[in-house]
Amino acid sequence: MKKLVGKMILLLLILIAVVVGTLIISNNTLFQNKTSITSETALIQDKLVELSEWTTLKYEYSNVIVSRTEKSLSLLGITDINYAEAIKLIQYSGYLKAGTDLSKIQMSYDEDSEELSVKIPKSKILDNVVDTNTTKVEDIKGNIFSDYPSQIIFDEINAEKEKLEKEKISQGFLEEADNRVKQLLTSFFVANGYENVVIEFY
Repeated sequence: MKKLVGKMILLLLILIAVVVGTLIISNNTLFQNKTSITSETALIQDKLVELSEWTTLKYEYSNVIVSRTEKSLSLLGITDINYAEAIKLIQYSGYLKAGTDLSKIQMSYDEDSEELSVKIPKSKILDNVVDTNTTKVEDIKGNIFSDYPSQIIFDEINAEKEKLEKEKISQGFLEEADNRVKQLLTSFFVANGYENVVIEFY
């Protein structure tokens, strides 16, 4: 009888030891997981910051504009006699890029809800570039008295570039870029093990 009681006590002690050991290991694992998730979030943020300005949307365009200059003079009461008119046909192409500044990303992870909160700046125009190597300028009209400063050509192209940029913004180009950013970041975080991701723009 004493041996049976002794064995029961021994089994009970072993059972208690196993339960306590399991609890300690699981708590340590939970703590390590929490620490690991927090560290991993910081590492991911560092990786994103390295990207800095992230281009998410690109629009390629081409355009043709007609530019003209003219010289006039007044003789014997007759005004505005044009004697040196020049007309140029300018063909050019370029691209417009929009994206966000990932160096200003803000991330926080809620361990209870397992939610990753991400705040990033709204998209902006990053580039509006004309390829000068492919720009063509054709003479439509001109004579030996007419001259056509190169600066006029550049001014005409720059004015059209600004006009196009404003048009694209009014058509929702930046909002489209924001949606693209959201899709790409969500996919990025899900691929890195975050299933519950909330992305906000500021």
